[in-house]
This record gives sequence, structure tokens and C-alpha cells, in this order.
Amino acid sequence: MTKRKAEKQAAIAGTRSVSWLSSDAAETYNDCLAPISAFAARKARLQQTQTQTVVTTETTTHTEPAGEPPSKKPRRSLEESQAQSTPKEDAKRTTKRGTVKVEKTQRADNGTAARETRRKKVEVEVEQRETEASSSEESEGEDAVEENAAGVIAVPAAEDGCEFPADNTMTVEFPLSKMRLNKSNIVYSDEDTLCVRIREKLSIVLIGHYDLWVKRGVVSLMGAKLHPSPRVYRVYAPSTHSLPVIKCVTGVDGGAEVEFKSCHSGITRLRDLSPLYQRVWNSGNTPADKLSLKMAGQDARRTFSVLHTSADDSLKRHLRPLHLEKQWSAAIKVLSQRAGRLQVLVCGPKASGKSTFGRYLLNHLLSPAPQTETNYANTDGVAFLDLDPGQPEFMPMGQVYLAHLRSPVFGPPFTHPSLNNEREGSIIRAHHIGATSPKEDPDHYVLAATNLMEQYRALLATYPQCPLIINYPGWIFGTGLEVATYLIRSLGLSDVVYMSEKGPMEVVEPLSQAASASRTPLTILPSQPTEFVSRSSAQLRSMQMQSYFHMAQPKGVSHPMWAEKPVFKNRPFRVRYAGENRGVHGVMTLGSQISPELLCESLEGAVVGVVAVEGPDALPSPHPDSTTTNVESQAADNDDDETSNADVDMDDVDGAKTNLTIPHLATLTTPTKESLPYISTGPGSSTPLHPSSSSTLGLAIVRSINPTTQTLDLVTPIAPSRLIQSLEQGHALVLVRGVLDNPNWAVAEEYYGARAEDRRVRRNIKRRKDAGDEDDGDAAQDQKVLGLLKERIRRAKEVPFMTVVEDHGRRRQEEVEQQRALWKLRKKAGIESEDEVGY
Repeated sequence: MTKRKAEKQAAIAGTRSVSWLSSDAAETYNDCLAPISAFAARKARLQQTQTQTVVTTETTTHTEPAGEPPSKKPRRSLEESQAQSTPKEDAKRTTKRGTVKVEKTQRADNGTAARETRRKKVEVEVEQRETEASSSEESEGEDAVEENAAGVIAVPAAEDGCEFPADNTMTVEFPLSKMRLNKSNIVYSDEDTLCVRIREKLSIVLIGHYDLWVKRGVVSLMGAKLHPSPRVYRVYAPSTHSLPVIKCVTGVDGGAEVEFKSCHSGITRLRDLSPLYQRVWNSGNTPADKLSLKMAGQDARRTFSVLHTSADDSLKRHLRPLHLEKQWSAAIKVLSQRAGRLQVLVCGPKASGKSTFGRYLLNHLLSPAPQTETNYANTDGVAFLDLDPGQPEFMPMGQVYLAHLRSPVFGPPFTHPSLNNEREGSIIRAHHIGATSPKEDPDHYVLAATNLMEQYRALLATYPQCPLIINYPGWIFGTGLEVATYLIRSLGLSDVVYMSEKGPMEVVEPLSQAASASRTPLTILPSQPTEFVSRSSAQLRSMQMQSYFHMAQPKGVSHPMWAEKPVFKNRPFRVRYAGENRGVHGVMTLGSQISPELLCESLEGAVVGVVAVEGPDALPSPHPDSTTTNVESQAADNDDDETSNADVDMDDVDGAKTNLTIPHLATLTTPTKESLPYISTGPGSSTPLHPSSSSTLGLAIVRSINPTTQTLDLVTPIAPSRLIQSLEQGHALVLVRGVLDNPNWAVAEEYYGARAEDRRVRRNIKRRKDAGDEDDGDAAQDQKVLGLLKERIRRAKEVPFMTVVEDHGRRRQEEVEQQRALWKLRKKAGIESEDEVGY
């Protein structure tokens, strides 16, 4: 008995390193094991309840960088999993069947040979597809994996180590909608429109992007309750995030009628410029779409698709619905009752759901119950103070800002990278941090946050019932905790929300003490992270940055549009950086100073912040020991002096700024050999501009520098009228070079765009040949066009900072698997040093 018990424990210890299997294999495998520890059992139950249908096989160690997902290992089949049984079970089989072990080994060898044959067959098929001249192109509402024969390798962005690819992840059917689309709940439909009837307490999930119109009843969507009105809402539901759920709250005759309509904003065409935007939107028609498009024809495509389960997706992506924790819903209801008195700070560890909670609270505040059925209008809106420069909501990375929202927002950050529509909302004031983490310069970060809070108090004079939501980053340990407690004590908040019930106590206790000292209620909510995502944080930042530079707000159009042309093909803004009529008055760097000899090289191709210097107080002094400078610095921070300046005529103020700012700035600049006005404040590091007298207008990419004409070519989505207005007000424009990620996506856009155009032309040629509509003249013209495209692709490969690897075999197969890979989000339970914290 003792011997069998020891063998049993040894078998358990030997097999305990085996990771999670499929659901059927796991049941068989667990039956062969003795009772495991309570911790392991709780972990297994927790994973089964959270994912239900997602099965992962995690490696014991993972030391590869998280810049790009590594290739996946072969997935263990059910037969292989069952073959690894315990010695006890093998002994039983040997006793009963005698030679079963030899037969089992033979079957395993045959299975291995069969799998190797299938693998080689897949490689041959990949090589054959690569040697073909064309591949099928994705239509407006359809995504597929790009079948390129080459891969683009760029320098990966630095990751924080809290995200890594989840190997061997298999997705199976997962419920999404609580109602199945059928003839009884379809009110009407055509090739662009679908109107459905949703019964009370039922929900429907769509993927893609669409315009939503509530005709009857009340529905909830991402925290907002939408009532019947003429208002049409734009909804973005990509596969990179959990899909929004549309639920009937109150119905007329037991249900609500909602109309969905296709919209063509151009955002789907970004997939032709970047592989990060591939496999994001809806692909081939789902069973529900085929039912609703019966009368529209086989070629009909919408920009959205209805999904009942994740198995309806033809691309077999990891799709999950966006549900809200019950404790979150209760907290949102309590906070929304404070109305205009609400000033809440949302903080917590990384990947705890802070942004999701803030977005739900924002939408809930912007859509309260109407006083009547038709004439409700939200006049004061909601202020959103975003202090997370790594993953901002309404601006690209590297910024902290105050936004004034007037309409609910339905979509992830890369669908609204800026606010240019007065109807939807606007940016009140923004400051350029120049980094994805506040730890680079905590003092400047605190000054920027304090200045934005002062701007909110000034906004209350016009909108007295405007609540405030503050989004704090995941920088919650070490210095970040000190900054958070300082903000809680000094900003006069009404509530603080901490998004983690697991602590740690060394964070919760200081937050509780700061909240008690300021008499601010502290609410602790459970985190609701997404365990698996299809894009890492660095990739999402690149997507948001690319969307920012491609988005525009045309006049007379209520929703933004995206241009599908590479950004470097747009006409740049050419500004002078020297002379009397110059547009750029200075160039400065954040962090460690760059040698003047290397400034030109470091600026070309870099992302810079366009900062407007509103007064001389924003500039550091060239003589730090000067008594006059210290007096001026103290006067700039004195509220009494600011109050006295309010009585001065604005024309005189603008004239004073014009006369003082530019001359004072000239004393700080040192011309380089290219005559660039380099702002240097001393050896070592660079002092940033003071937030009280400076603000950022947006970001720009320095396309080129011409020392002969002393001009800069800038690519920027900032409206020219805004730049001119800032110069007319006497502001000096300064370009700030921080430590943001390099725009590798912009370098590769021309290559991907040329490849996409080549695929479109080849597909059209093939279609004409199949239809028999091509003659000799068309064939000659087609060959000419294909030759021009081939030359365009060749030139696109030769750009700097990019290497195109031609490989038609195993490497391409691994790249396809990487595009399908998921990312595992992991939070650290504790930290050893501040440097290990992920932001």
C-alpha cells in the first residue's frame, strides 16, 4: 500500500508540469490524477468559469521579448494528451490487454507520421499560394490574412514584460447574442440596412462598424441607455476588443426596434496600409447575414455582421462579449446620482479595467433618462481628464489632456484618436509629456495635472453641472503611488475608485489614508481584465497613432473620415525655422539632451509635439541663479498675480506676449550647423515648458529638413487654421522631441499599400479573364500596369529603417500564425523595485 501510494505521488509530481489541455482531454487527464492541492483546484475552476471554452497551453518559462509574437508550437492533439496517462492507468491497460502497449506505440508513430505529412502539405500549399501572381482581396466588409510573400521587419517597441503571446490557444464556440436572428424578429432589411426587434432582457452582438438608430423602446449599449429619438450613433466593434452588447431594457409591446446601417468611413481601408488592421472587422457573411440578405443578392456586403456565437465568425477569432460586473453597475449608479457634483478619480493596477469602467461611466452620465420622450438634450456634458499618457482615450500617446464630451462614445481609442467635432466633444487643453509613462518626469506630470484641473474649474463657470472623470494610469507603485495620494489630497475630489480587490495592501492603505484625510469616499471594485487579446499594448498604441494621422473631420460631415493614402504621400506643411517670418521658433528635447550635431538626424522621421508657448513664464531661464528669474517664477505661480492680470485689456496682453515671449525664447536657443533653433537650458537634461503658459496643439512627423532653404516639412493632422490662430495670438511654436515610439508603421505604409494595389489589379484581371471580357489591347495595358506596380513595390522595399525578408516557406507560415496569435495579459502580484512596474 505504501509503495503504491509513493508511486502515485511520483506520477502526480511527474505530470504536474503538463499545462492545460482541451476540455475533453482535461477531464480524462484529471480522472487519472490523485486529488491536487486546493490552490490548483481553485485555479482550474476559476479558469473554467471565466473562459469556459478557451483552452491554453502555457510554457513554463518565457524570456522572449514582447515586441512581436513568436511562432506557435504545434498544438497537442487529444490522442497525444490521452497518451500521456499515469503509470497506474498504463499498468491496468497492460494487465487487461497484454500487448496493448506495443500497438499503442505503433499507432502513435503512425499518427506522428500523418501529422508530419499534413504539416509538409500545408507548407507546400503555402509555397504554391505565394508563387501565384494574385490573391483574393478583401472587400469593404471582409477581412482575411494578407498572403504576402515577404515580411517587413522593423525595430520592435520596448515592452514592459507584463504581456506575452499565449501559445497553443484554441477557441471554440462561445455564446455572444442571447437571441437568434430569424424571420420573426427581422422588421426589414436590404443590402445596407437591418432593422431587428429585440425582446426585453435579450441582447444582440454585432462585429464591424455601423450607425445605430433606436426607433422604439430603450436599449443599453456600453453603459448608455438610448431612448427613441432622431439621433443616430456611430458604433465601432472591432475584434481587437470585447464586442459591445445591445440589450433591450424597456420595450414597447414587449420589445425594442433598432436599425443598423452600414457606414463607409474609410477606417477599414487602413488594413491595406498595416497588418495590425487586418482581421479586425467583419468578414464573410454569417448565417444571420445570409438570412437577412436573401433578397439583396449574393454579392451584397454590409460593414457589420450579426453573431450568435463565436463559431459564426469565418475567421475563427477569439471573440467575447463586453459584459459589466454587477458591482461595477451598482457603483456607476451611485456615482451618477452625484450629477454635476461628481469629481471621481479612477485608479488601479495595469489591465484591471480602468479604461472600460471610465468609458461606461462616461456614457452613463451622457445618457440619463429624458424628461420627455423627444425633447431631451444634454447641455453641460462631461469633462474627462485623462492622465494616462501610455493609453489615452481621445488623443495619441504621450499626452495628458482635458476633454469636454457631449455625446456617448462607442468604440476603442483608435476609433476616436482626436476630438475635432464640436457636436461630439472637444479638447479643452492638452500637455505634451513626450513619453508613455509619467515616471520620466514626475514633477512636470504633476504640474500638468494641476493645470488641467484649474482648466476644469474654469469650465464650471460656463457649464456648472459638468461632472469630472479622471483616468489615472497603472503607475500605482512607488513614485506613482505618491503622485496618486498627492492628487487625492489636493484636487478636492468627490470620489476615488480603486480597481482591484486583491490589493496589495501597501497600495490600498496609503490611498485609504489620503482619501480619509481629504474626506473622500474610497470605493474598491473587482478588476475585470480581458485575459486574452489579439493585440499587445504597443501594437494598440501604433494603431491609435496611425489612425490619428489618417483621420480627418471634413466640413459638413458629422462623423470623422480616414484617408487610405500613406501619410508620407500627403502634402506636407512647409514652415521656416529661421529668419523673420519663421513658423517654428524653437526645438527642444525631453529627457537627456541631444548633442547639437545630432539634432537634425534625431528629428528626421520622428514624432514631435507641436507646443504653443503662450507667455515667457513657460520658458526656463538661461541663468538659473538669476534673482529676477526666481521672482518671475514665483509670480507665475501666484494666484493673486493671475487675478490682477484678468483686468488687463487682451490686446495689451497679446502684445506683451509677442514682445516678451519670442525675445526671451531667442536667448535660450543655440543654432546648430543647420541653423535649427535648439533650446538648451544647460548640460545634462532639458527643462520642459511650464504647463501654466504652454499647451500642445497636437503631434507631427518631421518628414524632412532642408538646411538650404531653412525649412521643415511636417506631416500633421492639425488644422492649418488652428496653427495660424495660435501665431496670430502671439504664441511661439516649439517642436518637442520626446521618447515616443518611432513611427515604424509610417515607414512601411507605402510597401503595404503597393502590395494591396497589386492584389486588386490582379484580381480584376482574373475576373475579366474568367468572364471572357478581355481582348489583346486590355492584356497589353494590364501588363503595363503590373510592371509599374512591380517597380513601385521595388522602390518601397528600399526605404530606410525597413527590411523586407523574401521567404516563401516556413517563415511565412509562422508569420500567418503570429497574426492569429493572442496575447496573454498578466498582472504582477507584487514588485521588487519601481523599475519592474509596467505602465
